[in-house]
Amino acid sequence: MNEGDRHSEIETLLLDQPFISVNDLVAKLGVSAATVRRDIDKLDELGMAKKVYGGITATEGARRGPSRSLPFSDNRDIAVDAKKAIGGAAAKLVRDGSIIVVHGGSTCFHFGTEIAHRNVRVLTHSLPLAGYLSEFGTCQLTVGGGDLHREPGILYDPSNPIADGFYASQFFVGALGVDARGILERHPLLVKFVQDFAARSNEVVLLADSRKFDERPPISALPLQKIDRIVTDEGLSDAHARMLEDSGTAYTVASTAADKGGLT
Repeated sequence: MNEGDRHSEIETLLLDQPFISVNDLVAKLGVSAATVRRDIDKLDELGMAKKVYGGITATEGARRGPSRSLPFSDNRDIAVDAKKAIGGAAAKLVRDGSIIVVHGGSTCFHFGTEIAHRNVRVLTHSLPLAGYLSEFGTCQLTVGGGDLHREPGILYDPSNPIADGFYASQFFVGALGVDARGILERHPLLVKFVQDFAARSNEVVLLADSRKFDERPPISALPLQKIDRIVTDEGLSDAHARMLEDSGTAYTVASTAADKGGLT
């Protein structure tokens, strides 16, 4: 397979999935990792795809297939600057002495690292975040139980209801997609998770980088009317900002520049 054929094959694969790792491309194309990395560099240079840590992603609007969740290990290295900025802005919304719930996913993970030393009790079902807070944090930590679901990276048993009397001040939640319907997901387990904890929290804060506004998973997990604030990044388009404003949804735009970010 020559270079042109490889590039065409990579572009075709990216139409149906948002991210492909270097290792996956080595297996699919039958070439070395060094060749794959050169192909990624060339496609990124030509603007035909975007180079990210560990692999390659499709450019905006180039994907034809349905949105799907990526494993945490793949997703954590995509749009890192935006996710860190969102985490920092969201941390400013946390009140000391409160009980908060933190969802799974890479953006919520970056948020969790920001509040690791705050005087709060954190309830999370996220294995990566629980591991981080256990090793590096000083906040009080409660880890939810249940079966291990590897793709979202959470421990959760939907048949086991949350303990009676549980209540949180804030629920910081991620999403596979966002539109006028609200939080969008593909996995029914995550839909139930979001609905369960939203009902047990005084305030729902959605952490979603601007790419999520172009994703269209099939299931509406929580309507915009039940989201108190969305924290996103400065890549939010004017059209998506108008959609939030028209719906009356408050939002924070976090800047990737240090010590910036505003409330709308």
